[in-house]
Amino acid sequence: MSINVIVGAGPVGTATALLLAQRGEQVRLVSRRGAGPEHPAIELIAADATDPARLIRLTDGAVALYNCANHAYHRWALDWPPLAAALLTTAERTGAVLATIGNLYGYGPVDGPMTEVAPLAATGVKGRVRKQMWVDALAAHEAGRARTTEVRGSDYLGIGTNSITSRILPNVLAGRRVVLPVNFDVPHTITYVGDVARTVVAAATDPDAWGRAWHVPSPPALSLRELATRAATMAGMPTPRLTRLPYPALWLGGLVNPLLRELRETAYQFDRPYVLDSSATQRALGIEPTALDEALAETLSALSQHPAPARRSSAPNAARR
Repeated sequence: MSINVIVGAGPVGTATALLLAQRGEQVRLVSRRGAGPEHPAIELIAADATDPARLIRLTDGAVALYNCANHAYHRWALDWPPLAAALLTTAERTGAVLATIGNLYGYGPVDGPMTEVAPLAATGVKGRVRKQMWVDALAAHEAGRARTTEVRGSDYLGIGTNSITSRILPNVLAGRRVVLPVNFDVPHTITYVGDVARTVVAAATDPDAWGRAWHVPSPPALSLRELATRAATMAGMPTPRLTRLPYPALWLGGLVNPLLRELRETAYQFDRPYVLDSSATQRALGIEPTALDEALAETLSALSQHPAPARRSSAPNAARR
């Protein structure tokens, strides 16, 4: 039975912990509050993962260290660097494979589907933060100081996620109008959290996957209008009412709301086609995406049992990863 350390007890960290536990692995799930799912193979640990000495002790003897953490959207530039440094130092000192849940921000605005070989050309603050994390991890791998890999997905669909889908689906189920600063009619890839967990575990446990990034297998892109309409049909609700919040309103809101201010930087992700190409992962790691309707049904079922409170139109991707 191998030991695996996971930092972050959100939807991805929880899904990864449960997947490993179900495979007979031992898991140490680290978060500031010691939160996480109850399972005999999962040890919940309250700790500050930015403390490398503490994290090294927790990771001693582990085969893999999973970075499933997330930070408040407007604090990425402050909070990510110390955590990324602690994780990389821990991987170097313990020999555990560092498997990071990344995202697509590092590519910046693109024309056409994104692949793993696309240049990391982000110019925004958040994109540069995520780019530097991978640049540092890859340099450590290539220098032989650590073994690293990264998986990248688009906006998440699944239980407990906080992304564009969590701004749409609760309102669809409640019959409320959806008001967001997005173009509802351009293709946008949606990634299922369960597929993120399967991909990061596969990448962490396959030596041939180390030293590069992988895209999470995701269903074919569809417009957010199509997603909302499909959800409404499955839930027996009327056709969704979708309204685009004008960019000037987003800009003005950012004058008083730091979260809205940050969304100005990533507005391009919802203004044009935002399509993820995961064919390389599907070929090399043998992972196929979960069917969208299956993932959507699971999410809608969870939402119907635990209805989410009404949300304003503010943040389509505020805490995506």
